[in-house]
Amino acid sequence: MNKYVVILIILFVPFCSIACDICGCGVGNSYIGILPDFNKRIIGLRYRYNSIFTHVGIGGASTYLTTNELYRTVEMWGGWNVTKNFRLMASVPYSFNVKLNQGTKQAKKGISDINLSGLYQLVNTQKTVMNSKMLVQTLWVGGSIKLPTGKYNPKDKSSTNDNANLFQLGTGSIDFSVNAMYDIRLQDAGLNVSGSYKMNTNNKYDYSYGNKLNANAQAYYKIRIKNVVTVAPNAGLQFENAKHDVDSYLSVDISGGRLLLGTLGIESSLKKISIGANWQVPVSQSLAIGIVKANNRMMVHFSFLL
Repeated sequence: MNKYVVILIILFVPFCSIACDICGCGVGNSYIGILPDFNKRIIGLRYRYNSIFTHVGIGGASTYLTTNELYRTVEMWGGWNVTKNFRLMASVPYSFNVKLNQGTKQAKKGISDINLSGLYQLVNTQKTVMNSKMLVQTLWVGGSIKLPTGKYNPKDKSSTNDNANLFQLGTGSIDFSVNAMYDIRLQDAGLNVSGSYKMNTNNKYDYSYGNKLNANAQAYYKIRIKNVVTVAPNAGLQFENAKHDVDSYLSVDISGGRLLLGTLGIESSLKKISIGANWQVPVSQSLAIGIVKANNRMMVHFSFLL
């Protein structure tokens, strides 16, 4: 097992001081929870809900400028195990964004940025330990590309540089990620760890969102009911860290930051159907030098094995 630990260290240590976007727009929350098991193909829907406050005053106080921004996304996603060790995945999100301030409402909706990824299974082991208990480990690594299918409107970027550039459907750029998912389970108790590092490029308006780190760790326990239904409650932490955005080669001070969330969720499966949900609560945050405040998040999903 030592070589697998070394692999994980190589994957995650370079990311720990780097980056992630704040929640919102097509560049936002990429949290997917514990991915359902599938042997061949899977297709599903995810619904995400994020909200943030922008123009927050000193000490988190609300002012006449404070704006409540709501980001709702419906996402179709799918996966195909081309071979035993190679997996292709894709997601197509559609977003509904709303800004509320002093009785004024702004809204936009449309397709966001499509994501395509490929993963290779480096580890898939099963062995008996501790008086006939089954120890199972899997490790997937790979990369992804995000396409600029969501609309980026430069007019929605703050002209006074007093707010993060979040109210967009997409980044307007082609972006790349490296990803890893590791799962270790002893009988029905397990730990799932995943991480991604997203490298953003300039869009045609010379704006680049800060590179992105997203790391998750969740403990879970599988409860089997009559060998037909499996229910897996889970809890853990999600960490995000962001560099500053860059606008025309100048660093955008009101951007970037770090965010730590506690997560609580449940996954269930019945034959070919999987259903899950999770709730994410900020534990600690420092976003856009305090001008932005992240609120609770929520995600639910439904998937079907083909």
